[in-house]
Amino acid sequence: MKRGVPAVIGPQTDEARIAIEMAAEKTGAPLFLHGQDFTAHEEGGALVYQDEDGLLDLPLPRLPGRHQIDNAGIAICALRKAGVLPLARDAIARAMTDVEWPARLQRLTRGPLFAALPRDAEVWLDGGHNPAAGRAVAEAMADLAQHDREGEPRPLILVSGMLDTKDATGFFAPFRGLAAHVETVAIPDTPASMTAAALADTAAGAGLDAHPASSLDEALTRACLAAGRATPRILICGSLYLAGQVLAENG
Repeated sequence: MKRGVPAVIGPQTDEARIAIEMAAEKTGAPLFLHGQDFTAHEEGGALVYQDEDGLLDLPLPRLPGRHQIDNAGIAICALRKAGVLPLARDAIARAMTDVEWPARLQRLTRGPLFAALPRDAEVWLDGGHNPAAGRAVAEAMADLAQHDREGEPRPLILVSGMLDTKDATGFFAPFRGLAAHVETVAIPDTPASMTAAALADTAAGAGLDAHPASSLDEALTRACLAAGRATPRILICGSLYLAGQVLAENG
């Protein structure tokens, strides 16, 4: 935070919000708090944003996950308070429908990785690597599973690689009771990667059925076996380094 520079703050626990308010007061940074100075929520299939400058009725972000509604609200408020761009409603609406964010709940639909997968298998890619990301991604996967109940259920299989500097237990914990199985891999050419065996032990300690794989190809093959006769929903997750490898290998 800097004196006189607006600080836009998303949803926080009370403890965190109080600490932020104290820091802002000490620094002299004007705060704009979600839920107090601006709001963003879903209503009737639209994103409704409101602050002191008025209300905007916008399309929902094309990015999957309920957390992206909060992210969109923070982005709109930050740009408005920065005052560097004229922000017409149509420009903001276009941003909601055109936005792309690779490796953040990105759905892969084609490429070499699909050669060994059954037809209609779903593959999602996310580079989140901390407990908060685990909660957000698990919530999004749970929402997809809710829709499955109208048709054939898809077992969620994780393929995960993580750095040894991350809280892997905290990342995996939200998937307990949601993910049917975890295949773990070491991230190629990444010295700080956890070994597949160590990561599998960590996932098991978080209450998940887990198995180490020697490569991404093996992990995907085993993910399909773990799904049995059902069509799998595969989530490749745990590290932006792993996500980068996947995108490169998949062209």
